[in-house]
Amino acid sequence: MKTIKNSDATRQLRRKSDGAERLLRKHRTIKAAVSPADKKRIRIVPLGGQNGIGEKNMIVLEYGNDALILDCGFELGINVAGINYAIPVTQYLETIRHKLRGYVISHGHLDHIGGLVHILPNFPAPVFGSQFTIGMVRTQFEKATEKNIQFEPECHVMDMDGHQRITLGELTIELIRVTHSIPESSAIVIDTPAGRVINTGDFRLDPEPLDAMPSDITRLKQLGKEGVLLLMSESTSTTKPGRTPTEHTLQDSFYELVAQTKGRLFVAVFSSNMNRIQMTVNAAHHNGRKVALDGRSMMATAELAVRLGGLKIPKGTLVSMQEAARLPDKQLVVICTGGQGEPGAALSRMAIGEHQHMKLKKGDSVVVSSTPIPGNEISYQQIGDDLTNLGVSLFRHPTHQLDGCGPLHVSGHAARDEHAEIIQLTRPKYLMPIYGGALNRSYHRQIGIEQGIAEDSILMLDNGQVVELSDTRAPKLRGKVTSGALLVDQSGMVIPEIVTKDRILLQNDGFVIVGVTLSKTDGRLLSSPDIITRGHVAIRDNTPLIEGLRREVRKLTTPKRTSRAGIDALKQDVKDMTLNYLFAHTKQTPTVVAVVTLTDGK
Repeated sequence: MKTIKNSDATRQLRRKSDGAERLLRKHRTIKAAVSPADKKRIRIVPLGGQNGIGEKNMIVLEYGNDALILDCGFELGINVAGINYAIPVTQYLETIRHKLRGYVISHGHLDHIGGLVHILPNFPAPVFGSQFTIGMVRTQFEKATEKNIQFEPECHVMDMDGHQRITLGELTIELIRVTHSIPESSAIVIDTPAGRVINTGDFRLDPEPLDAMPSDITRLKQLGKEGVLLLMSESTSTTKPGRTPTEHTLQDSFYELVAQTKGRLFVAVFSSNMNRIQMTVNAAHHNGRKVALDGRSMMATAELAVRLGGLKIPKGTLVSMQEAARLPDKQLVVICTGGQGEPGAALSRMAIGEHQHMKLKKGDSVVVSSTPIPGNEISYQQIGDDLTNLGVSLFRHPTHQLDGCGPLHVSGHAARDEHAEIIQLTRPKYLMPIYGGALNRSYHRQIGIEQGIAEDSILMLDNGQVVELSDTRAPKLRGKVTSGALLVDQSGMVIPEIVTKDRILLQNDGFVIVGVTLSKTDGRLLSSPDIITRGHVAIRDNTPLIEGLRREVRKLTTPKRTSRAGIDALKQDVKDMTLNYLFAHTKQTPTVVAVVTLTDGK
């Protein structure tokens, strides 16, 4: 069989393949195996969350014959063609299926609950969380029915403020209220015969949240006095000095903007940030404006919050988007999704004139109440450019001083002083930075050392690594389990790596199909070779190029090549020749498919 070696085209293909490999390397499954757990020690296994911020957070905790899964999220923002999100590889759960007592969820953001719809049906166990968190979990499973995922989770709401404790085998769990950018977030407490473990979830220590439900400092301090073996603490904002400002610092900004705006006001916020939505509703109602909510995720989350009493909208204030389009400009505030510039989000569709009910115009004012999430910097800038081109008055948090307004956003995550405080409150023997990449976790380690924790008492685990510890025995690394990511497309299907790699290769230079029809009896070429291109060159604009390719194909179709071996050799020859021919003329290396058809025709 003829093959082409050391050609420029082959080297170009290899470079493209290497580029695809680099994109997929972070998500590749790394196979490993570990011996059974020491039954007298706590085993901790992060299956996700340790490679970056918002990275499919999921941690397994085991003791004896019992195991819990702490959070079960997915990772958005996957920069791979055709991929919507990634979920953790769960091969390790097969080995502890018989021990699994439950999923304990810290809060309702998707990087903490998004993996449940894929993982829970395969490894069923009860799900525990606060009332709002469980509502968000149930909403995810209702939405999953659209993708033919039919599963009814067994859910249990826990009373955080009453310090309810539930015993599951030899493990006892409790949720502690913490402030974050979604209602009813919690730290998770797990008591075991070998010591107490606390997972902070995502948190900040806001003393004045708009919902008047601050972090339960008293209970955290009490737990610290009783003794904490291991604190697993999130690492998102460990690079930021000081403390995260309280949400209250934003109120004046929103009231002033609503009061000063003469036309329509559009406020883009994260769909789960009910405090920010409540603040905007309050300001709108105070100034006699109606409010419309837009964005599917925002509508679902707001409906849940209203039902549970976490979002209060005065009677007569809320209108539909259809009604909003008919209101006088000075009477309307629209709260919508899309501040990150996400394609298809409400603000993005308004900015490009594709929204069903609203089209932005000169005289409108737009508030982007967020900063760019890591990875969204380009789309965040683009939505700013699009809005500016429309002539709207734009107010963004990163440029609020230039825009002539007060601050418009505070983070949902603790800064360095708050991380120091939670270590002081809980007084752990060991610290394990979680829910962040290596850089953020290293800064978190630095905070631990500054707070007096010994360097060898800070556990720096990557995804898949296994550590065992107890109140009488020092932590011991026990190797690794299989870990990595499963990539999921828009349909909700897990996509094999080989398919994903093909998609990456196709997105650059497209593909070319060369079809050859031969006589079954003597192998003669019966018609001119068919050439089909997609994403490479337009055939009608490149007639000489395509006709030259057909001539080269004809030269390869010698009679008597009708055996299986002959046909396979012809396919390879056509593929290699086409690749070299197109590279010589276009400097591109499309994916080439050669099709040989045998027929009785004459």
